[in-house]
Amino acid sequence: MMHGSARRPVGRLAAVLAGVMLVGVLQGCATRQNPDPLEPWNRKVFAFNDSVDTYVLKPVAEGYKAVAPDPVRTAFSNFTGNLKDIWSTANLFLQGRFRDGTLGIIRVTVNSTFGLGGLIDIATPMQLDKPNEDFGQTLGVWGVKPGAYIVWPFLGPSTLRDSLSLPGDIYFSASSVGTYPREVNLLRTWQLVNTRANLLDAGNLIDDVALDKYAFIRDAYLQRRQNLIYEGDPPEEDEPPEPQRQDVPEAPASPAAPASGASGVPGASAPVSQADAPTLVAEAGQDSAWAMFP
Repeated sequence: MMHGSARRPVGRLAAVLAGVMLVGVLQGCATRQNPDPLEPWNRKVFAFNDSVDTYVLKPVAEGYKAVAPDPVRTAFSNFTGNLKDIWSTANLFLQGRFRDGTLGIIRVTVNSTFGLGGLIDIATPMQLDKPNEDFGQTLGVWGVKPGAYIVWPFLGPSTLRDSLSLPGDIYFSASSVGTYPREVNLLRTWQLVNTRANLLDAGNLIDDVALDKYAFIRDAYLQRRQNLIYEGDPPEEDEPPEPQRQDVPEAPASPAAPASGASGVPGASAPVSQADAPTLVAEAGQDSAWAMFP
């Protein structure tokens, strides 16, 4: 049960999101030709996030990855992934996908009981695939357009529609199991650092291949979100532009981490290829509300 003091920030965040979304709508509507009418604001926030990531978060994540054993990082990723599976399963039912939702309930039950509260991913080897849904996708399935692309301080890329999913993403995160503010903040920080550590290879690759890092991440995020909503087959008229890439040689692969269980977090146990970069960028912004990956 989430402590009362932890619920209040979620409510305040929802109110702030609603206000900013209204301002965004009044400033201009997104179109297929211009999905980013808030680009001046977004680039400033992106630069802020990028600076914090470069000088604070990335060095901390590198130190954490150097000292934290792979099994510890994998177990925590599995734990946070199991909480997200609850949110994903709820959205499957809201989308009318009752068979997939039932399988999601079975997956969460198996991992929560036999997997020691989700620390071990037993369900994936049993072919109970991990769901990847949120309320933004549900709204998309219901026909709500994405609206303008927006970059939130610390939270990273989103759209006006997908921003409505942020309170739910935060609620079903590691911080929700904390009772007191100190526990909530500790778990929140741990999830942030752990997620960033699992994305170090992807971040390095994007620095190498992107002509315009901001535009690359934006286009990758929008493309990935459309593919998720339409289950890999979006209508042609709704397809966002391809991510911009720089024609450079393939980045050298880093050694793969030992496979100690499916983590549910991209980049946790395998080297990152150039083709994987757009997917990893997008997943970084949606797998954890606290994953500040600019």
